[in-house]
Amino acid sequence: MYFAALLARTEDGWEASDTELDDVETLSDLTDLARDASVDEDTVLVFIEQEDAWFGVVRVDGEEDPRIYVSDASAAARSSYGEILLTDELLGREPGAEDTIAALEELVGLDGTEDGEPNTADNDNDDDDGPGAGVVPAGPIGDTGVLSDLGLPEAELLMLRTDALAEIADALGAAEVLETVR
Repeated sequence: MYFAALLARTEDGWEASDTELDDVETLSDLTDLARDASVDEDTVLVFIEQEDAWFGVVRVDGEEDPRIYVSDASAAARSSYGEILLTDELLGREPGAEDTIAALEELVGLDGTEDGEPNTADNDNDDDDGPGAGVVPAGPIGDTGVLSDLGLPEAELLMLRTDALAEIADALGAAEVLETVR
């Protein structure tokens, strides 16, 4: 179960709205959704949470690039909404590198066997737990200072686990407005 909400800062405080992510397929789509909710290009925060498994915060300030924080990258990687946040840039990969490597391996059959020869290699290697193993780190990833200037220091953000979005909203002074959309 997911919960997603937008918090848009206005001159009167924060305005919250729940949001459907059904039409969001990329970070660009999510950023556009946030910008559409912005009043006078003020800060908009997008919260995404999956049943205390992980949460993500995307901060959009006007036309600047979005700033992203994900509480547990490996958990988010197993989620369709988490995959939106885990960009190549955030993971420190060359854009499209994973797709290119997989396509090349498929094209040239880099499984260590000749064409038509069965693969008898020992697959119990601890360093490889399947496709993409080791690509996504366990634990937090992204901009830990994403909310520092709004009242939530990096150290506190890193310590959040369960009911994180409520604690973040409380630190921002937006707990009541977020609760209206929960």
